Amino acid sequence: MSEAIALRGLRKTFGPVTAVDGVDLEILDGEFFSMLGPSGSGKTTVLRLIAGFETPTDGQVVLAGKDVTGQPPFARDVNTVFQDYALFPHMSVLENVEYGLRVKKVGRRECRTRALAALDTVRLAGFGDRSPHQLSGGQRQRVALARALVNRPRVLLLDEPLGALDLKLRREMQIELKQMQRELGITFVFVTHDQEEALTMSDRIAVFRDGLVEQVATPVVLYEEPATPFVAGFVGTSNLLEGEVARALVGEPGPVSIRPEKIALQPGHVETKTDERVVVTGVVDEVVYLGASTHVVVDLDGGGRLTVLQQNLESSSTRSSGRRGDPVTLSWQRAHVIPLGPPTSTLASARTGT
Repeated sequence: MSEAIALRGLRKTFGPVTAVDGVDLEILDGEFFSMLGPSGSGKTTVLRLIAGFETPTDGQVVLAGKDVTGQPPFARDVNTVFQDYALFPHMSVLENVEYGLRVKKVGRRECRTRALAALDTVRLAGFGDRSPHQLSGGQRQRVALARALVNRPRVLLLDEPLGALDLKLRREMQIELKQMQRELGITFVFVTHDQEEALTMSDRIAVFRDGLVEQVATPVVLYEEPATPFVAGFVGTSNLLEGEVARALVGEPGPVSIRPEKIALQPGHVETKTDERVVVTGVVDEVVYLGASTHVVVDLDGGGRLTVLQQNLESSSTRSSGRRGDPVTLSWQRAHVIPLGPPTSTLASARTGT
């Protein structure tokens, strides 16, 4: 499969601030690729560099094998969808979708045909005569998508497009976006700080931190085999162990990670230790009921604490998880202990001598 986007040594500074610090990425044709990270991690700046809204301090942006680093946004075969939709309130839905084609001097008849087809693609056939203020948040987001798709870009860039929607609608749109991308077959590059969103939709995910990429992987690999402590802690919930606590529990100084759902909890002190399983005892410190699951925080008798996630299969989470102060036994398979490497930022500092 060929590359839709290649970023080579991409760097961007704003005065004394380094927003992107030497990023190398390859995004494939037809891929749903997400850039995930906290605020200020550099993901949105990378998206703007791909779009041409920012000029890199160093490095290259290559689209479909062509270096476009010095090209303006309108000369790049990409379109961008923003969180705030940016619809024209004085235009109808259909006029909003047609706008980009009219700017490009596309004929009136072709404008109308392509705009209607784009609205059909985003499940808004029949909504063309409405005004943006007559639509729900999810419908306005679909109009913004149709306006971007009508230009038939090779790459669609999406900058936290679902951030303004409520949780239920956001989850519905996640599924619809992935279905649309699969049907259209074009490359989607999606920026988000929401780990669930990235895991739900993406073929691959790049996790950003401090202007660097910590790890690029499929959702399954990213969750099950995080490369660094940051990735383990940011993508899902994880128990991070190091030093004497790690040595006592898993026999090495770490850092290592154990996902909360991999840990079994039993009331009381039960001896079930085997060569394949680690068994420890402790006391429940906190029980957090989350509806479908319960998080139980346990202070270990040997020092340290672990969080356990239990699915609420019973009618009462209290019966399955115990109460504060109750003695419990925790156990997990040794194979579920994930060794972690140093953060990418540490490696970068070592290379540059900073």
